[in-house]
Amino acid sequence: MKRSFEIAVIPGDGTGPEVIAEGIKVLNAASSRFGFSLNFNNFDFGGDRYLRTGEILPDSAIDDMRKYDAIYLGAIGHPDVKPGILEKGILLRLRFELDQYVNLRPVKLYPGVECPLKDKGPEHIDFVVVRENTEGLYAGAGGVLKKGTPDEVAVQESINTRKGVERCIRYAFEYCKKRHKMNKLTLCGKTNVLTYAFDLWERTFYEVAKEYQEIEANYAHVDAITMWFVKNPEWFDVIVTDNMFGDIITDLGAMIQGGMGIAAGGNINPEGVSMFEPIGGSAPKYKGKNIINPLAAICAGGMMLEHLGEDKAGKIIEKAVMEVTGKHIKSLAAGKMGFSTTEVGDLVANYVSKL
Repeated sequence: MKRSFEIAVIPGDGTGPEVIAEGIKVLNAASSRFGFSLNFNNFDFGGDRYLRTGEILPDSAIDDMRKYDAIYLGAIGHPDVKPGILEKGILLRLRFELDQYVNLRPVKLYPGVECPLKDKGPEHIDFVVVRENTEGLYAGAGGVLKKGTPDEVAVQESINTRKGVERCIRYAFEYCKKRHKMNKLTLCGKTNVLTYAFDLWERTFYEVAKEYQEIEANYAHVDAITMWFVKNPEWFDVIVTDNMFGDIITDLGAMIQGGMGIAAGGNINPEGVSMFEPIGGSAPKYKGKNIINPLAAICAGGMMLEHLGEDKAGKIIEKAVMEVTGKHIKSLAAGKMGFSTTEVGDLVANYVSKL
């Protein structure tokens, strides 16, 4: 197994560089303990570069990214740049051009983290959402006619291909098999209204399910799933869904696991370069104050190690985070943790070294 990895780092905007610094601190602790090496190379893509040069993501950057084993991203979003410019120009472009066709979002409540759901604890909230990441409503198909007039027409089309749907579903079955928790995979859709797109999803889902007899395959409408996330999150193991519904239910998942301060995700190309990031935004109002919560970025680093085959190191990082949430920090909120950003990173790194 490869034991040396080249990592492209995009710290990004706002507090992104601060949380990524703590993530790298923890990753270095894990690599030292488990005997592999991580070589980090920083790229300054983000709002400051755009304001300085007018450049969002140079064409050469995509080819540069393909040379790396993974991408570690902090945050994208600058208060002086119109919303959508950086997000589309950096995040979506990387996802699409690097064909990161799965968005992987663990939803897990850690010890000591306050859950907004009554009578629910860590034993109830531990599931994963596999979201298709390059098709659907995010493919950019559609247009506008007579913009700005009373007769304006806007069309946004959801593009779903058999290839795109099947490879996402296969990834979800394989992930569920490897996870080996409840061995239960749920397709989230809307077959009663979106009869074309989700007919394709449902047919493909049950066809692929025949190859995984050990996995219980079932279906639920997206509206029902949002209710059950709140009422009975313990019902779920792995969920697979399209791009739009996945975008919505993963944010709901983040809230029931304690908030954006603990939510991490991966944009996965199993055959290429994948990108890992905290789910929360750049939080520019906290920039430079050393009070932002770095745990989501640290968890994203742990996910990256597991993806690279360093399972033990990735799992130790998660265990270390659980020690910190269970025994040390008072809150996930910025400025209310009881520790600074760097002190939280130190706590996790220390546990990684000694657990």
